[in-house]
Amino acid sequence: MDETKETSEVQEETKEEIKQTELPKKKEKKEKKNKESVKIEKMAEENALLNEKILRINAEMQNMKRRNNEELSRLMKYDGENFIKKLLSIIDNFERAINMDDTNLEDEVSKFLSGFKMIYSNLKNILDEFEIKEIDCLEKAFDPSCMEAVLTEHKDGKEKNIVLDVLQKGYLYKDKIIRPAMVKVNE
Repeated sequence: MDETKETSEVQEETKEEIKQTELPKKKEKKEKKNKESVKIEKMAEENALLNEKILRINAEMQNMKRRNNEELSRLMKYDGENFIKKLLSIIDNFERAINMDDTNLEDEVSKFLSGFKMIYSNLKNILDEFEIKEIDCLEKAFDPSCMEAVLTEHKDGKEKNIVLDVLQKGYLYKDKIIRPAMVKVNE
């Protein structure tokens, strides 16, 4: 019986030793699991931040693309504006030449004048084709957004701020004023 007692004591001691060695191992495993879960949480937070950053960058890129397309569209819409502005002064000169009285002119000068009229007609057709329109302002109320009052005069029987004379025509290119009209306004 002593032997059984000794054996059971040894077994208990062995069990106790095993427990004592297993406890630190379990603690280590728990600590390891805690550390891993903390790492996983950190990685999940970083992942969420990176995903949010990607979304913001993507939205910013789309906005930049949209703004760039709008700017490009605007530039293309008014592409020939500088050329047209230079062309308008030529048209003004043709109008002055055409307004000469050709009834008292020699035959040769009259031919030149009819040639000017044909050239002027062709230029006007080109302007119409490219949506360049004259600003109609004679006998209309003065509009400072599309007219410049160069002179004023008082005429009885006319309303105040009515355009009496157009000194230089104004033009619209599509929907944009490229040259305001220079006018004489009634005081």
